[in-house]
Amino acid sequence: MKRSHQVVFIAAALVVAVTTAIIVAADSTDAVADNTAVAAAKPTLSVTLTRPQRVVLPLTLSASGNICAWQEASIGNETNGLKLDQVLVNVGDIVKRGQLLASFAADTVLSELAQSQAAVAEAEALLAEATDDVKRAAELQASGALSAQQIQQYSTAEKTALARLQSAQASLHSQQLRLEQTRVLAPDNGIISARDATVGAVLPPGQQLFRLIRGGRLEWRAEVSAADLAKLQPGQVVYVTPVGGEAITGSLRMVAPVVDTQSRNALVYVDLPLHHSLRAGSFARGRFELGTAEVLTLPQTAVLLRDGFSYVMQVGEDARVRQTKVSTGRRTADLVEISGGITAADQVVVTGGAFLGDGDLVRIVPPQPDAQPSATTAKLSATATALAAQSDDVM
Repeated sequence: MKRSHQVVFIAAALVVAVTTAIIVAADSTDAVADNTAVAAAKPTLSVTLTRPQRVVLPLTLSASGNICAWQEASIGNETNGLKLDQVLVNVGDIVKRGQLLASFAADTVLSELAQSQAAVAEAEALLAEATDDVKRAAELQASGALSAQQIQQYSTAEKTALARLQSAQASLHSQQLRLEQTRVLAPDNGIISARDATVGAVLPPGQQLFRLIRGGRLEWRAEVSAADLAKLQPGQVVYVTPVGGEAITGSLRMVAPVVDTQSRNALVYVDLPLHHSLRAGSFARGRFELGTAEVLTLPQTAVLLRDGFSYVMQVGEDARVRQTKVSTGRRTADLVEISGGITAADQVVVTGGAFLGDGDLVRIVPPQPDAQPSATTAKLSATATALAAQSDDVM
């Protein structure tokens, strides 16, 4: 009796264990299936797609360099041992050709000039006397009253008197030049860029008194790589922006005929217009306009920088993301040139690509141009709102 009860009990336990195992296995299978379905049904991100667009972009070349005087004249002292009597101009003054800049005390020169004038008068008188003697000797030569030797002496005396007169005139001219040199005149129109002249100084010959920017004309000397020189031609438009100033339009005048052997750069000379913000010696950046070209572009938000390389998040027909490396070129305010890696038919994520990785599933949302107004539209709306508020206040 007891043995039969044991058999029944064991059989019941086996039935319960098998039933429990079947239920647990069924529950596990259902859980895996549910998790897979949930993962497949939930995209990582909702994104908007775009294709590369062909846009005409300007071809430019950027460079930097210094603003310098086109030509700078050095105005020096030509006198010897004279005191500087007055200085009439200062740095920054605009002067004209022939304008008096400074003068030296001319008392000594005037005295020597008077002596030279007296010497010339004396030489002229001696020459006149010698000439008269020669004339009289010529008249008496036929009568035989004078010997040939005497006649020759009169002729020699006349030539000597003429030579003395010429010497005296040369000395007078020299003193006149010295008198002119006591007046320092501007050699050309321009702007005084440096002044070394000091009233009362006794300066040696050749000492610099002033420096003059001829015509007030400035130029930008840009350093350009030798590889880019072939792109530049005289007459091209250049936009030069000095430090702390606004962009100024210049014109390329000349490309230097030599390249520096150390830096492999060459100087490019750009003529600049007269402008109040330009200063000789200041640093400036510039942009050469080389023309235009049609290129593929993407919004800057679609291009990601990772590990020093540029990538886009390309989306295939299965809505899966594939990180694609691209080559980039010029940049504008909101566009990037794409020179390789994708074609015009490929679709890429516009924004939010930084949150995606290879193989991620995305939900594609059509673009909504009206959802996000442009900066210009927003600014106009804000202005209109402000004006409306002002009108309400007035009312």
